[in-house]
Order: sequence, then structure tokens, then C-alpha cells
Amino acid sequence: MFFLPQEVIAKKRDGLALSSEEINRFIRGVVSGAVSEAQAAAFLMAVYFKQMNIEERVALTMAMRDSGKVLDWSMLDGPKIDKHSTGGVGDNVSLILAPILASCGAYVPMISGRGLGHTGGTLDKFDAIIGYDTNPNIEKFQQVVKEVGCAIIGQTPELAPADKILYSIRDVTATVENISLITASILSKKLAAGLDALILDVKIGSGAFMQTLEEAKALADSLVKVGNGASLKTGALITDMNEPLASAAGNALEVKNALEFLNGTKQDERLKAIILKLCAHALVLASLFENEEIAIKHCEKALSEGKALEKFAKMVSMLGGPVDFTKAADKYLPKAKIIKDVFAAETGIISAINTKSVGMAVVVLGGGRRNPNDKIDYSVGFDNLLSIGDKVDKNRPIARIHANDETSMLEASQRLLEAYKIGEKIKTNPLIYATKFE
Repeated sequence: MFFLPQEVIAKKRDGLALSSEEINRFIRGVVSGAVSEAQAAAFLMAVYFKQMNIEERVALTMAMRDSGKVLDWSMLDGPKIDKHSTGGVGDNVSLILAPILASCGAYVPMISGRGLGHTGGTLDKFDAIIGYDTNPNIEKFQQVVKEVGCAIIGQTPELAPADKILYSIRDVTATVENISLITASILSKKLAAGLDALILDVKIGSGAFMQTLEEAKALADSLVKVGNGASLKTGALITDMNEPLASAAGNALEVKNALEFLNGTKQDERLKAIILKLCAHALVLASLFENEEIAIKHCEKALSEGKALEKFAKMVSMLGGPVDFTKAADKYLPKAKIIKDVFAAETGIISAINTKSVGMAVVVLGGGRRNPNDKIDYSVGFDNLLSIGDKVDKNRPIARIHANDETSMLEASQRLLEAYKIGEKIKTNPLIYATKFE
């Protein structure tokens, strides 16, 4: 039967469920050009208002996966695992999690993204490492995964090209914030990577895109159901982003924080708890360990014995970074011209943090993007960030700022101080709100 894109658009506009065949043909048309950009925009807006049921979301995800190459890992002798976060501030989990999982018998072909708004991007952190290639060809990517056990790179043109096309249209048509479309965008890339298991970190709170537990649960439920519906073992944790996860925010500073975590010199408490939980659930999902308790013990051993640090070092060097990076990071990571402590005007206990404001302070410094094509200053940001419940006074700064000019330093410092609320009543938040695995 002759394919008419407008018929698919009209059917979804009227709130009717689309068949897998209709969705497949529409996505093939998006990639081939048979579906115009205007028609793709109309389709996205129809989905935005009418949503998709789980079966439609599975079909859309798999059609987007099949729009390009699906990686073949038949040469590997273990499960392929990955993790995805919905984004936050001070979220350098991927840098630590991937080498831990690789040390525990998994292979981690991680395809990550760049910063969006106030949230930091994993690729931007790796771009702070001199020589590290975040865009190798597929052959190099597979070689590193095979030899090291993990590799973290950006999306390649061969994988899920339909997602790149549709996302660029969503970005300019106000159709980004839609669970059906978010689900398909995230999972199509993960499925194209040829995974066996996927753990999702869905953030909630002042520094997350999902502001309420209801919103976070709806997204986690959709991702888990669609992932499993597409034959990918998928689970999710809903975790807190009402304060920065690490005590650093800013690309090079978060890399340094991750190295300190891996070598054992400094391990932020909340960061460690989240990493161990995510790793354990991923390893159990992939059937590498029987239960969470055993998996955590193996993860802790990988850290204490230095195996995870070795994996990170080898990954960096194989992807073009310095061979001695983990031993001499200060020699290679960019440094800001101005480094100074930021003190609060009052004494008390940190009762709450507007985490989005902390992220935007990093953007003001140049460590994030105001526009998609902005260049990033990898050296700027904050470290020694205090947490909710910490005492602050004239001798204990809230953080240390790293800036390259006086003007941005003053504005970012003021934004940081406004983000931190000091009082006597502390609003405590659970670190993990919920888990979803079916």
C-alpha cells in the first residue's frame, strides 16, 4: 500500500494508536527524506499532545534503533552493560561506574552526551582531558571495549540517525518534554549499542529535569517497560538531585574528583552510595552476580585493589589521552587563573540548596553552554562544595570557585551564595526514592 505520512500524522492527531508498520515506515521516511521536516514536526506535536501507549513506544524505539547500525559484540565473552542518567549537577558517575563494571566482568560500551542547560555532560568532562577522542570510529570503539572492558564516547553518525534528526526538530518545536519521545530517544541509542542490560538513574529535585516524584516515576516506568519490551534487561533508580552529587561541579574539576574517588584519596559519601547501588543493580541485571550484596562487595574490591583505576587509565590512553594521566592529572587538566574560597555572610547550617542555580553558576563561568554551539571553558567551576547539613561560618567556605575573569567570578559567586540556604531547619531528602525493574 502506498505510504502517506499525513495519514499517520492525522491518526495520531486524533488520538488513535499507530501500528508498528506505520511507525516503521514513518521513521524510515524521516531518514530517507520521504517525510519532510514539516511532517516530522507535525508528527512530534501530535505525539506530544496525544502520547503513545507502551506498544507504540516500543515500536518507535526499535524503528529508531533500526534506522542505523546496531553494534555486534559477538567477539566478547561477557555481558554488555550501560547506564544512563537523566542529568544533574556534579554528576560524574559514569567516569567511575564504567571502570568498576569493567573490573567486575562486564563490558561497558557507553555512548554519552554533552551538557544540556544547567546539567553537565559526560563528554564535556572527557573533552577536558588532552588528546582524549570522544568521537572515534566504530572499529576503534569496539577495540577499546574489547581490550579494556569499557569505553566512553559520543554518539556516532551510524547509530540511531533518526534520533539525531528528530531531536533537532524537537529542540526547535517545543516538543522535548514528552515521555514517549524522551523514552524512544534514550533507548534507541542504547539498543543500537547492542547492550544486554541497562540501568537508569532518573533524577528528581531542584537540579533535575523531573521536579516531582510523580513525574520521575512516570519516566522511569516508561523507560523500564519499553526497554524490557525491546528485549533489553532494564532497571531504574529514582535518585535525589536536591544538592550536587559530587563535591565538584565543572568539567576538569569533576574529572579530578572522579580520579580522587578511583584512587581512594577522596570519596564523596552520597556519590559513593549512588555508584555502588547503580553498579550492583546493573551487575545483577546482567546475571554476573546473584544479588546486590555480593555485587557491592566485588565493586568495593575493584576500587580498593586499584583495578577500576587501572581500567580508567587504560581507557584514557587507548582513546588518545596521556598514558600517565591518572598519575599526573594536574599536568594535563586545564587550570583556571582565579581560584578562591567563597564564604557565606552568615553562620549556620546549610538547610537547602537550589541545585539548578549551582549548575547555572557554572554556566556563567563558561563551564556550560548558553547556546548549542558555545565553546566550553573546561577549567572553571566549583570544588569543595558543602552539602545539606554541613555547618558554615567565617572560617569554613561554602565552596572554592575556579574562574578566568573577575566579572564572571563575582556573578557566579553571588549565584552560588543565593543557591545555598542557611538556617536551623534542615530538609533531608532520601538518596534513593524508588526502584523499578519491571
